[in-house]
Amino acid sequence: MTNRNVQINVEYLTRVEGHGNIVVNVKEGRLEKCQLDIVESPRFFEGMLRGRSIFEAQHITSRICGICSCGHSLASIQAAEDAIDFTPSEQTLLLRRFLLHMEFLDSHVLHIYILVAPDILGVPSFVPLITTHNKVVRRALRLKKTYNNICDILVGRHVHPISAIVGGFTKLPREKDLDAMLDLLIGTRPDIEATIELARTLRFPEFQRETEYVSLVSDGTIYPLLSGDIGSSDGVRMEKHSYKQVANEFIVSHSSAKHTRLSRDSYMVGALARFNMNYNKLHPKAKQTAEYLGLKPKVANPYLNTAAQLVECVHCLEEGIEILEEFKKKGIKYEEELAVGLNEKGAIPVKAGNGVGAVEVPRGVLFHNYEVDDKGIIKNANCIIPTNQNLNNIEHDMKKLVPEILDKTDEEITLALEMLVRAYDPCISCSTHFLNVRFVNR
Repeated sequence: MTNRNVQINVEYLTRVEGHGNIVVNVKEGRLEKCQLDIVESPRFFEGMLRGRSIFEAQHITSRICGICSCGHSLASIQAAEDAIDFTPSEQTLLLRRFLLHMEFLDSHVLHIYILVAPDILGVPSFVPLITTHNKVVRRALRLKKTYNNICDILVGRHVHPISAIVGGFTKLPREKDLDAMLDLLIGTRPDIEATIELARTLRFPEFQRETEYVSLVSDGTIYPLLSGDIGSSDGVRMEKHSYKQVANEFIVSHSSAKHTRLSRDSYMVGALARFNMNYNKLHPKAKQTAEYLGLKPKVANPYLNTAAQLVECVHCLEEGIEILEEFKKKGIKYEEELAVGLNEKGAIPVKAGNGVGAVEVPRGVLFHNYEVDDKGIIKNANCIIPTNQNLNNIEHDMKKLVPEILDKTDEEITLALEMLVRAYDPCISCSTHFLNVRFVNR
């Protein structure tokens, strides 16, 4: 059975932010070809930024992704502030951290319920679950709507946020806003608990491949999402301006997206990498969830990235509640509210510089790098997204996985590959049927 010939040709990955192919060729049981082709045309966002002001960059870069709009905005803002040597207030940083938590919750819920659960529950998409698991569907939509609503209150809208800008926020939450967000967030606790119970019943594929894990790291006690150095499980630690030495981008002939590597052939970013790197800094309830789900670092099964996302959901939920409770206790300093690029003392000072933003977004560490002139105009820009960094690692996972499952049927092999790619939560807008696999010459 293992001496089979298998040729898999995925003509394109459906309903993703981009286009890609999967090619697998096994001849007499020997893997000859296994690659993830990315055939998406360049989107030129870095070119769009050249000649634009740092005060409008976050509105441009939020359009890079409809799922991680807030994360791109925050990375953009951080790069701009770093370039002009501007230090935001503690209140601003705390509100930004809260915003990032809400984006994590919104995105992770999407991935857990809409993209992963149908595979494990044995249905081809989220739609059949409306009949077979109606309560589960309602829970998923309820959670996602709630986290979107919280982002709407804080920054005007979740997709393409408005009020988060260089220097701070153009609109700060009032007392009624804090109350509303806190009530909404606390109200999701039962649904998150039900999600944990559901996840405990799910059976993820058994597959192990240890790799290098990369994420933000810090010496403090806070789970590093908004700031920190870049660290790896192989002992690498660099400050964020050395991001190019971490990513080490290189071109492969079958992909229009660059691959990356650090100490090994490839590395992984995302929830599982953060879990392995920063487990001790998770909220106590998140650690309890990990223990309940049987997770303990180091986890080397990429399919369990989804379980790590759920652990992060608990962390972001509980820490988000604590942040809001702190604001209710101490109050908001409304004198920090900004006009666009202005504060009560006048324009935010601008000078020439080179700034880097390094922010963890749901799919992994995101880098924005801007070279700015003395008028605050961007001369050059560079953006390295998490999915870009994971592509090489996905290929190496596939190369190890395929020989291990050659005794399975065509359909089982197809599903295993679909689930593997999907486990990384690549930048997908609204797809559950991710791969359209066609077997040829069989």
